[in-house]
Amino acid sequence: MQYHKALTIAGSDSGGGAGIQADLKTFAALGCHGSSAITAVTAQNTLGVTAIHPIPTDIVEAQIAAVFEDMGAKAVKIGMLHSPEIIESVARQLRKYQPEFIVVDPVMVATSGDRLIQEEAVDALKEYLFPLATVITPNLPEASLLLGHQVDEGHMLKEAQELLQWGSDSVLLKGGHMSGMIRDTWVARGYTPLVISHEKVDTPNTHGTGCTLSSAITALLARGIVLENAIEKAIDYVKMTIMAGSNLHLGKGSGPVHHFFHYWKNKK
Repeated sequence: MQYHKALTIAGSDSGGGAGIQADLKTFAALGCHGSSAITAVTAQNTLGVTAIHPIPTDIVEAQIAAVFEDMGAKAVKIGMLHSPEIIESVARQLRKYQPEFIVVDPVMVATSGDRLIQEEAVDALKEYLFPLATVITPNLPEASLLLGHQVDEGHMLKEAQELLQWGSDSVLLKGGHMSGMIRDTWVARGYTPLVISHEKVDTPNTHGTGCTLSSAITALLARGIVLENAIEKAIDYVKMTIMAGSNLHLGKGSGPVHHFFHYWKNKK
């Protein structure tokens, strides 16, 4: 018997709500052994990001190599990559070790509005990482930055298809910034588009939702669930984490979702 294995390559969130911390919680909650390669250390809490310290590229590469040369990973989630240099470095390692699935969450702006990526790194994402991706998972502001124009909520299917131009196998355009009814739109080459609609939960506790969704997809792919089903199940999981954490209080700003609601529901 073996663990289902997933690797996250992302930044650390000292507040524990997003980044590596959210990824590992999600992997564990969904039945995977999670390994990690930290790309940056952030000083961060529910109010925002106060400092970012990038990890040297050779150390990031060494972390990835250490995982693949011993344990391996069927699915990899890519999160915060702060600079073009780190993006190129991670892409080299992925081409070398060739995991079966790669989920790229183009993290650019934190829930607080703080920018998490250098301007020139946006082009590097398109050139080096998107062509390797099984799926990319931008939200509406990230899609606007990638496309160079404001994304129209009324034409999400068209915008999602436009995002395929950089070579990923598929795109999940997330609608979490919409008011009222949310529409998440998945498009893939050769597949019928999938639009998943659900009511928005009225809560400020949404810190880490993007990280949680992309890592949930990664965990489900690592467990052998086909991509379309993995996306639907991941969205359901994130909805439940938001609802479970909607009335909990942590910090003075945007609190986290509740990754372990299944396990804590009977705890006082």
